Formats: sequence, C-alpha cells, structure tokens
Amino acid sequence: MNKRLRTVTNSFLLSLALSDLMVALFCMPFTVIPNLMRTFVFGKVICKAMAYLMGMSVSVSTFSLVAIAIERYNAICNPLKSRVWQTRSHAYRVIAATWLLSALLMLPYLVYNTITSRPAHPGIYMCGPTWPGNHIKQAWYVLLMVTLFLLPGLVMIVAYGLISRELYRGIQFEMDLTREAKAHLTGGGEPLAPCEDGDGCYIQVPQATGGAVELSLLTPGDGAKQERARVNSSEAKLLAKKRVIRMLVVIVVLFFVCWLPIYVANTWRAFDGPAAERALSGTPISFIHLLSYSSACVNPFIYCFMNKRFRKAFANTFSCCASPCCHRHRRPRPPEDEATATGASLSKFSYTTVSTVGPP
Repeated sequence: MNKRLRTVTNSFLLSLALSDLMVALFCMPFTVIPNLMRTFVFGKVICKAMAYLMGMSVSVSTFSLVAIAIERYNAICNPLKSRVWQTRSHAYRVIAATWLLSALLMLPYLVYNTITSRPAHPGIYMCGPTWPGNHIKQAWYVLLMVTLFLLPGLVMIVAYGLISRELYRGIQFEMDLTREAKAHLTGGGEPLAPCEDGDGCYIQVPQATGGAVELSLLTPGDGAKQERARVNSSEAKLLAKKRVIRMLVVIVVLFFVCWLPIYVANTWRAFDGPAAERALSGTPISFIHLLSYSSACVNPFIYCFMNKRFRKAFANTFSCCASPCCHRHRRPRPPEDEATATGASLSKFSYTTVSTVGPP
C-alpha cells in the first residue's frame, strides 16, 4: 500500500514473512498435535505435504536471511557499484530462485515421507521419512546441516562482520570529526537532533573526498551554528552506527541459538538413533523444536519493528484500515515530511542513507 516502501530489502522481507508464516501454519500445528496425541491422525497425503512444506518454509526462510545479509553488505560496503544492479527486478529474480531451489531441495520428503506403525504399539502411527538405507539418511541430514545451517551461518557472519568493520571505521571518523568540531566551540551545543533513519542498516561510511563546508566563508555567528550542527549530526550518526552494529550481532546470535540445536539433534539421530532418542525424547526435543520455531517469531521484530520507518508505515496502514474515509480525505504531505520520508543525504560521497535500497 505504500509505494515508498517497495524497496529491494522490503521485497526480501516479504519473502521472509511468507516463509515464516508457512512455518507457523505447517510446522507448528502438525508437530504439536501429534506430540500431544502421541499418534499421527492426518493421513498419508497430509504427512507427505506437511513434511515437504515444512522443509520448504525453513529453507526459504534461511535463504532469505542470507539474501538480506548479502544485499545489506553490497548496499553498505559497495553502495555506488551496487546501485547499478541492485534493483527490484533483480530482487524478484533472487526471491524466485530461493523458492525454486527450496522446492527442489525438499523433494525427497515427497518421495520418502510416509506413515508407519510400531509393531509393539498397534494403533499408534508416526509420520516420517523411510530412507532406503542408513547411509542415505546420514547423507541427507548432513546435507541439510551444511546447506541450511553451516553455509548460511558462515555467510551471515562474514557479511555482517564486514558491515560492522565498515561501520566501526565510520564510528572512528565520527569521533574524530566530533572532537575536531568541539574544539572550535566555546560553549555547549544544542541537543542532539533525532536520527530518523538511524535504526536502519544503510548508513554509509564516510569518504575523505567531498570536504566539509569552509567555515571561513561564513560569518562568525553562522560558523558557530554550523559547528554545533555538525557536532550534533556527528554524534547522532555515531549513536545510530552503534545501534546498527548491536542489531547485526543480535541477528547472528539468534540465528545460531534458534537453529543449531535442531540440526545437531537431527544429525545425531541419523548417526546414532537409539542414543539420541534416549537423550532427547520428551522435554529436550520439545524445547529444541520450540527454539527453531521461535525464529519465525523473532524475525519480524529484528528485521521490521526495530526500524522506525517500518513502525511508522505499519501504524499509518492500520490507522487507515480503521478509518475507511482516510484515503479520500487524506491531506497532502507537507514538503518537509516528504524530505524526511525519502531519507536524508549529505552527499553522494559522504554520509548517506541509501534510500534507493531502503530499510531496515
């Protein structure tokens, strides 16, 4: 509904949101209900479809997180080069590729997943894959661990690590700039101006070119105001960069906390099933599933609601839904609001919010 938010990153976030909804619809109910009833009651067709869609949703969610990490890295570390090819059409192709790759990757579940019964417990049915051999089972779970956990985790660590290094360089530059500017001031500065886009990730590291405004060309009063404004702007950007680095650390930590236990448990069961069943049955495996499902719950808060621009658009959208006449009687946006909404920019080669890429 908001054309300004139809950006590259938000396209990936839409794909991530759909995959997380699939996790909520296909993973949670068909795992919790059989665990409570201690038998699978949904039939063979649902058994195959549920396992396939469950694996596909987890795969799309993971690949979407990787795509977002790579897109953020290019937008922040290579902003000028990435603008040439980082378009919405390119994002749509990447999203289509992630869904297609996930659909192909999870085809074994359609082939091998079926309902089995335990001879010792008649009337008790289980839904799970029946592999042709133990080696195929082990190879499958190792493949899933490498493809959906180790490689994505490595890519996210490298991408967000390079982003943090770039932002850290910007923090050092801001600190030097602030100290230099404060040295020209005899009194205290004005309060910090709010950094509207500071909770997004697209704060570009400054370059040495581009230069600041020559204060000698200004009047003494204007020069003092310019210095105070520069101090306030530098300190606001410094705080924004620190928030971004903290958020990137949270993203990586939560990814490993949510997904490491389930992949370790599945691989353990593939190589030593009896020992894994004895150690994980009951509360431990339920808690491990809870951690993996919680990823679908924390993603909206990390990638969306931690961004001020998204929160404002979310509130405006639902306030309009509550008021049917809002679209007909909406007043035109004042020029200063439009300037704020499109993202502040000091210079193409200085600090800039890459508004062509968008939040978060």
